[in-house]
Amino acid sequence: QVQLVESGGGLVQAGGSLRLSCAASGSIFSINVMGWYRQAPGKQRELVALITSTGRTNLADSVKGRFTISRDDAKNTVYLQMNSLKPEDTAVYYCYLTQRNYDYWGQGTQVTVSS
Repeated sequence: QVQLVESGGGLVQAGGSLRLSCAASGSIFSINVMGWYRQAPGKQRELVALITSTGRTNLADSVKGRFTISRDDAKNTVYLQMNSLKPEDTAVYYCYLTQRNYDYWGQGTQVTVSS
């Protein structure tokens, strides 16, 4: 079993920055993909960023140039550095891990960007 615990969400003004963290615990295998999805009110959950265990990244076009994803495998933690935040970035952000064909999700952390 795997548990994912997010932290770092909050309220920020447009143009500001936030850093999300997600710590994974339990049976973590060396080969996996970790990342972030988000869901705004009335919208479907969408991919924000993913990072593989080899360090390859995939970012949504809407966040390229503003968000950076990284990971620390010694801590089983993935980070999302969010800069130049916009009101449209407001959403619940969910941590995600997939390994050996199983998907795991965190409970979500709210990010609110005021204009």
